[in-house]
Amino acid sequence: MREGAFPSTLRSTRLTSQLGIALAVAFTICFLTGLTSHFIQHPPSWFWWPSRPAGLYRFTQGLHVITGLASIPLLGAKLWSVYPRLLEWPPARSIVHGIERASIAVLVASALFQLIGGVLNIARWYGPLPFYFTTGHYWVAWLTVGALLVHIGVKLPVVREAFVRPAPEEAGRGLSRRGLLGTVGAAAGVITLATAGQTITPLAPVSVLAPRRSTFGPEHLPVNKTAAGAGVRDRAIDPAYRLTIAGPTGEVTLSLDGLAALEQHTVVLPIACVEGWSATGTWTGVRLQDLIALAGGDPETASAEVESLEQGGRYRTSTVASLHVRDRWTLIALRLNGAPLDLDHGYPARLIAPNRPGVLQTKWVARITVQEAS
Repeated sequence: MREGAFPSTLRSTRLTSQLGIALAVAFTICFLTGLTSHFIQHPPSWFWWPSRPAGLYRFTQGLHVITGLASIPLLGAKLWSVYPRLLEWPPARSIVHGIERASIAVLVASALFQLIGGVLNIARWYGPLPFYFTTGHYWVAWLTVGALLVHIGVKLPVVREAFVRPAPEEAGRGLSRRGLLGTVGAAAGVITLATAGQTITPLAPVSVLAPRRSTFGPEHLPVNKTAAGAGVRDRAIDPAYRLTIAGPTGEVTLSLDGLAALEQHTVVLPIACVEGWSATGTWTGVRLQDLIALAGGDPETASAEVESLEQGGRYRTSTVASLHVRDRWTLIALRLNGAPLDLDHGYPARLIAPNRPGVLQTKWVARITVQEAS
């Protein structure tokens, strides 16, 4: 905290403002796309999510992860630019100043929490997280945005003034302000290129940091949860397996051969995961609307609860809204890329529907309950 402890001439209000604007844009995109994903998985009564275009969720969640990763060098540079001010003494010169400093502390802590937690989630390394990631990530996102809005409100006059005044003269030696901004932008670009290939297929060859490869896994698709990990292996390969459809006229029970005897349809759909990766597969199976009709449901108005052979877990069941039920691309799939489903991809039958997160594409389907519109 001594005078002259931070001698860099690059630090300035203008530099901090430029980095702050870039970071605010990235955080806003990341927040809105993350909020979309949360509402799809936990829809409030007013929320509506279409079934087409089929790749919309693939785009929004890929953008969520990309902007989150690109925010890492932006946040690092922003913290560097204001680091001396974070160590000012005394920490609060007045009540108003104390409130401002407290909001900055909340903003810095919550932003670091979000980015570090997000990286751990992408890598599926949950050991360091003593809480359920999705819940923590969602609520701290609101805290981050709230602190960000307070910070913008306080600093907006300062930012405006920084852009009105002429840019400060730069020393002739060393890295310039523009050079620093270019370096930070290049770092964000490199991180994007090195990871975006798990969503943007043409970038796959240069995405050396991507934790998933879109063609790596059984039947050339990645797997998050295996049949062994889900504890369903024995029940999935049991010859006595039956799929039960419960509807207004009673229950219909179908064996795997019975499902295969129904009219089969083939669709090409992506499967997109909340960790940001996505891959496209060719799926063949029975339309969900046809199965609902077998149990006396109205495919135009009914929704469906799809249950897995899993005995527990947060995503053991998923609800398929009526909009997706009546979409002709929504299948109970039996085959993937021309072959019977691999056990880890949901054999003997799994849900695949357009424009839904992978965690809602229920695997090892055991029961479908028709829910008529009230």
